[in-house]
Parts: sequence; structure tokens; C-alpha cells
Amino acid sequence: MKAIILGAGQGKRLLPLTSDRPKSTIALSGRSMLDWQVSQLTKCGINEIYVITGFKARVLQDEIAELRLVYKGCTINAIFNPFYAVADNLVSCWMARRVMDADFVLINGDTIFHYHILRRLLNEPAAPITLAIDKKDHYDEDDMKVHLDGSTLLEIGKNLTTDRIGGESIGMIYFHGKGPGIFVDTLNELMRSDGALDIWYLSAIGAIAQTNRVEVRSIEGLDWCEVDFPVDRTQAETMVSNWVRQSNSKLANSNLSLVAS
Repeated sequence: MKAIILGAGQGKRLLPLTSDRPKSTIALSGRSMLDWQVSQLTKCGINEIYVITGFKARVLQDEIAELRLVYKGCTINAIFNPFYAVADNLVSCWMARRVMDADFVLINGDTIFHYHILRRLLNEPAAPITLAIDKKDHYDEDDMKVHLDGSTLLEIGKNLTTDRIGGESIGMIYFHGKGPGIFVDTLNELMRSDGALDIWYLSAIGAIAQTNRVEVRSIEGLDWCEVDFPVDRTQAETMVSNWVRQSNSKLANSNLSLVAS
């Protein structure tokens, strides 16, 4: 099992925080966003990780080098996307196509998630492609919305009408069995089309859903956050701080039990 993290963008909506560093290196409770992602991936047994770099690539590569020292036994490699400034994230996915040769999870670089989400996604009955989605009462213009038939994806996009919205993609997709090959074939096809540089990678998922089975898995009630704006960073900071407190509490209780015994 592999993980591919899309971290090539600058994250301009977080300026000035991202004026000299990519979004993935922004700190939450003293640890980079990438660090939090790697920590949750390794808790699910994923130890082969590829990070797509672009804006200020050397800064992100330095962070990856630090994380290799922390997560021993975990392979973390960078794949540079030289077109990050002129292309959308379809190109970032295409740059990683050669490592999409087995089951893998694709994750947005700004999606912070609890490992319970990934575990739920991986435990889903194996469809070739499965999206993690959340559901809420109101959806923003920027949400990547999904139109569903039960648990099967029909459409995905930001401009779905209200009557067709069944949830939002959280930026995490599991490719299993034939899924990686289907995705790579679609990436290659879209990259040959006019306007390829302006296409989101989720457009590839929407195209695949027209001819192949694409499923969704709801992660309602579990912790995640997409960090696009300063207010999102505050929310994510609160979320991971709670994780730290919960972990410390469990450790303290475990130590007390050992002392008592």
C-alpha cells in the first residue's frame, strides 16, 4: 500500500503564511501539516509515501528529510512537478503515474485527517476506486460536491445544484485492484486533451464514474479539516491539539495502571 500526497501548490489563500513556504510545511501544534499526515498514514500501516512538490520545493524536501529521521522504516520520496505554477493538480497526479502501479491512497496536501478515517476507507468493500466523503447541512461554493446513487458516484464538481448534492469529497481516494490502472489511463487521456493544464484531478474521477464503478465511503463524525484559509488553520490547530491531549491522557492512564499493578 502506497500513499501519494499532492503538495505542489503554494496555497495563496493562506498568504502571508505561504509567501516563503509551501502549504504542507505550515505548523499545527508545532508539527508540519505533512508531519501530521505521515503520522496518521503510518498508523494504518502505510510506509511508502510520495509527496508531489512544486512551489518552494527545496523547503518541502528539507521537511521530508527531517521526517525520514522521525519515521524510521518509512520511505518518503519527493516527486517534483515543474509545471506547478501554470497547471492545476491533474498534472501533479500525472507526474506520479509511474508509482501508481499498485493499490494506493491519493490525498490532498491540505487535508488533515484522523487515522480512523483512513482505516474506515481501507476497510470498505473493495471497489476499484473509493472516495471518502463527508455530509453536512450546508455546502460552500468551494466544496467539491458529489452526486450519488446510493453509495455509487454519478458526478463530482463544485457547481452541482442543491438537489443533486449527496456530500463532499474530503480529498482522499483509495485506488484498489484495477483502480490504479484505470486512473493512469484516464490521466494520460486527459493530458492529451485541449486545456489539460486547467483540469482538476477530480475531473478524471468524474470521467471514470461515467464508465466504471466508483464508490464513496462516508466518514461522518470523524475528525478532518481542509486548510484553505486562516480560519481553517485555526480549526485544524484546535483539532490536532485535542488529539495530543487525548493521547497524553491515554498515556498517563496507562502509566498509572502500570504503577498500580
